[in-house]
Amino acid sequence: MASDEIDFANASKTGEIPSFNGDEKAKATDFANYFCSYAQLYHQKQMLVDHVRMAAYHSAIMGNSLVFKDKVVMDVGTGSGILAVWAAKAGAKRVYAVEYTEMSKHAEKVMEANGVSDVVTVIRGAVEDVVLPREDFATDGENDTQCVDIIVSEWMGYFLLRESMLDSLIRARDKFLKPRTGLMFPSHCTMYVAPITDEEERYQSCAEYANTMQDWSQFVETTKSTYGVDMSCLEAPFDREQNEYYLLSSKWAELKPNAILAEAQPVKMLDMITCTIEESRGLALFDELSSFDFDISDDYKDGAPISGFAGWFTSDFKSRTDANGADAPKLMSPAFLDTGPEAGYTHWGQQVFHLLSSIPVLPDQKVRIYGNLELMRTKENARLYNCRFRFKTSRRNESEPKDGKVLMESDLTETVYQIP
Repeated sequence: MASDEIDFANASKTGEIPSFNGDEKAKATDFANYFCSYAQLYHQKQMLVDHVRMAAYHSAIMGNSLVFKDKVVMDVGTGSGILAVWAAKAGAKRVYAVEYTEMSKHAEKVMEANGVSDVVTVIRGAVEDVVLPREDFATDGENDTQCVDIIVSEWMGYFLLRESMLDSLIRARDKFLKPRTGLMFPSHCTMYVAPITDEEERYQSCAEYANTMQDWSQFVETTKSTYGVDMSCLEAPFDREQNEYYLLSSKWAELKPNAILAEAQPVKMLDMITCTIEESRGLALFDELSSFDFDISDDYKDGAPISGFAGWFTSDFKSRTDANGADAPKLMSPAFLDTGPEAGYTHWGQQVFHLLSSIPVLPDQKVRIYGNLELMRTKENARLYNCRFRFKTSRRNESEPKDGKVLMESDLTETVYQIP
């Protein structure tokens, strides 16, 4: 069903996130499905106790106070306002903390409690609609709204792009950031995938799917024998629902480093100064970095089987690398945020895509798994994504090179997962 035929689609009629050009109904649906959770302090606390996240942003801002001194800063999606507090304490002369939800009221209290309310102005609204009271601030672009020196934001979702907040950040950048000297925090982001072994969780998902279908069969029998109504005609759509939920949905995971079977490979890299709305929409099947190619041997992780793939991201806080950023301030203390298994717990975790059946790794052989990844927004909800893996596997003797003689090559496997 097309998004414009759905009564409460979480997308505008042009497929954008509703905060940009959605009608009132789409915006209300978007608020109910997405923004409202960010208005809860328990949700904010979940992010604030993520010390990997907190340490990266704290180091990036407080460790580069010379860059923030006397600058105009915008915090997009300020939440409880901690990034805005740090920006003010790092020496900013003005901070605009933009928040769409009623969390803005709590953010104002945080500014007052921390003695920075004279520097930080909390603005409630979608950043796409914000107008800054910036008469005193000079611009360096053709657009007279481009008065912001630094944009800070914690916009990243699961596997980086889920929630599609990057759209709002790009529009804020294009509208407010000084094009030649402005900085983005974070400055660069990279998405990674790797093959994993995770058989216990994969088996659990398969068992739960089998159990729910067995329960359905009993339900059909009971309804027929007790009430005289045959519900078996609904088995196919019920099966499809459960299959998508248990087997074809990615899972949040906190993987151990030894679950990774080969070095992770980047599948998308974003420069936050130059990336476009089109790039934020996902990953096309044959984009430059969308292909992957892994080699796995039996002596790695004791021959553990391949259970699926995992995806995560990293974010850099460093100097501009684009051709037009030569005059921008340089960061003397770069910072780095890693959400992979080696980094320990983060609230993002990793997204795991379990295979329908595992791939064994046999003694004295290597398994090659290679293909492409596609990431695309769902029609019904512009903040959610489907992820398509297309790949083949081959087996060869340990001594053979990657392009050498193969013992067996599989047919093409193609599976689409929901990222809920």
